Amino acid sequence: MVKGANVGLSALGESSENGGSVDAVTVILGWSSPSGDGDADVSVLLLTDEGKVRDNADFFFYNNPTAADGSVQLLGQSPTEVGTEDRIQLDLTAVPDGIERLVIAASRHQRAPFGQLDNLRLELADPGGERLLGFSITDAESESGFVFGEIYRRNQEWKFRAIGQGYDTGLAGLATDFGIEIEDDAAAEEAPAPHDLAADTEAEAASTRVDPADPMAKPASTDAGAAGAPDSGSAPTETAAPAAEAAPAAAAAPKRLRTARKKVTLPKAAKPSLAENDAWNTARLFPATALNRDREREVRATSVLLSVMAQVPEFGRRLTAAFGAPAGRTETFTEVSLPHGETPKRPDGVIRVERAGRLWTALVESKTNGNPLKAEQVQDYMDIAARRGYEAVITLSNDVALDGSPLVPVKIDGRRKHKVLLAHLSWAEVAYQAKMLIRHEGVGNPAHAWLLQELLHYLQHENSGCHGFQNMGPAWVPVRKGIDDETLAAGDERATQVVESWERLIRQVCLQLGGELGVKVLPVQRTGRGEDARARRTALADRLCADGRLNAEIRIEDAPGTIAIAADLRVGKLRTSTEIPAPEQGYPLSWVKRLVRQLGEAPADLHIETLTDGTSAGPRGTLEKLRPEPGDLLPKDSARITGFRLSLSKSMGSTRGNAESGFIRSVDAAVERFRTGVLTHLDQRPTRRA
Repeated sequence: MVKGANVGLSALGESSENGGSVDAVTVILGWSSPSGDGDADVSVLLLTDEGKVRDNADFFFYNNPTAADGSVQLLGQSPTEVGTEDRIQLDLTAVPDGIERLVIAASRHQRAPFGQLDNLRLELADPGGERLLGFSITDAESESGFVFGEIYRRNQEWKFRAIGQGYDTGLAGLATDFGIEIEDDAAAEEAPAPHDLAADTEAEAASTRVDPADPMAKPASTDAGAAGAPDSGSAPTETAAPAAEAAPAAAAAPKRLRTARKKVTLPKAAKPSLAENDAWNTARLFPATALNRDREREVRATSVLLSVMAQVPEFGRRLTAAFGAPAGRTETFTEVSLPHGETPKRPDGVIRVERAGRLWTALVESKTNGNPLKAEQVQDYMDIAARRGYEAVITLSNDVALDGSPLVPVKIDGRRKHKVLLAHLSWAEVAYQAKMLIRHEGVGNPAHAWLLQELLHYLQHENSGCHGFQNMGPAWVPVRKGIDDETLAAGDERATQVVESWERLIRQVCLQLGGELGVKVLPVQRTGRGEDARARRTALADRLCADGRLNAEIRIEDAPGTIAIAADLRVGKLRTSTEIPAPEQGYPLSWVKRLVRQLGEAPADLHIETLTDGTSAGPRGTLEKLRPEPGDLLPKDSARITGFRLSLSKSMGSTRGNAESGFIRSVDAAVERFRTGVLTHLDQRPTRRA
């Protein structure tokens, strides 16, 4: 589509494979960055016929991602082969009466310009995942906020209009245009004190819960607190007034929306145990100690997961929304028998979501302990789902799905009008979503938080079989041997398989880090425009054959730089590094002294290299030798310093990943050592606000 064009969603539905009207759509906003670190936050505004929101609750963004009626769900960000995608699920049947327009927008942190990003685009997909339309923005320059498009009512029909309007004033500018008053991000957020979730009572939970009618309002406990107490849900811009004095002002003026990301109090450390000694085991809701057979692990893990999904709405919705499920009443089932020819089939589970009398159904096929999915089983379930009108088949295993590289080959009968979505979840992603909710974002009920903790404990137990990606695959050993004896040649398909396994490993590392830190952690894909996944992996495989190295980058939100990971299979070394730019002001000697002071607790074997704009390499040395003489980092030829490269090296395991010294464990350990030993000591980027 071109800017200003519009189209009816019913016409799009008739032209799709499913046919008919489109009552629910997935909006996909995407972009890429030449540097790999470009980012943006999506938002949705519900507007009346006057072009304004009814109140702050009609503004959906990172602090208010889901509508109580299920009409809007921000599903979050995920990496793609060409950059990053953010998805929004819209259920148009649930949009309240009086809402005439749904505006889809995005803004950048600290009002960075969208002109720094490439391939800005919006796409609409139906519930089955079929792309219905696309709209690209090619004229972005200094704008830090953009309205990509809108879905609006016209003559009892929903239509889409491509807009592409930019704002130099970012999120505050576009929100103000639609009737929302923004509390600007002038003040820094204050982190709340650690809080023990197990000690919560229902009264305490209610006192800190946000009013559903105004999700951006301050918690009630803050208003009733002592004078000057900071709001734990947002960043105050000035000292709070006593409640008696603040009340008249609050009544006279409309509430201003604070866009600083919410901080949720979570248990930082376990309470002292009442056990007499360490041999006493805590009673668990989901015991895993007696599991010793693959079938038992598979049945137990599936039942445990599905039951928690049904009982914890935030968790169930988090896992199913990405597959097009509506927000509604969820029920889950296991070992269901479904007719299929002469022999009934028994999928491991069934998920059903009911909303307004409409059922959404997904079949679940799970594997644990590294067992692979079987193509014939998945094919049978796809056929059953298509025949019975089910919406999705979800596979669940320790493997990690990649774009352009399906885990199992499935044939789709093009003659069927009903389209079934085939989607995959890794156990690592399930654990990630549980961590994000109970450690960083919170849930509305203490009992639900306890259930998620029990689920997470079960998934992490050594007997559960749900440990995520653990094996580099059958091509790993032959490729390493081929590199050692220099017989591996470009074009070898086994090298491509190793590159795919490496990419799966990096994505799992991102999930683990993101769950622990509570921030976005994404792999950086430096991809040329128009380059598809297969071509990119083939090029990386040929490079692996030539130099014996696997390379990747990880970007941690608000970290001072990306983490580059290089696995040199020739010498068995793992190198983790980051580059930080030189300060814009001050003197070079002050820069290097300050850098060495910041790294006072970093490992002594940390290697520091000065980056210059000269033709020769800059000075370098280990932190141990530079501590007494930081001036040794200054170039002798007075070349201009552009930055510094910090790196750590360690030996890597050589097995497939099942042993303690395995390659996968080595990568995990190397990234964690670099993050905790180096990155945490450097100046961080400012905390994200509007």
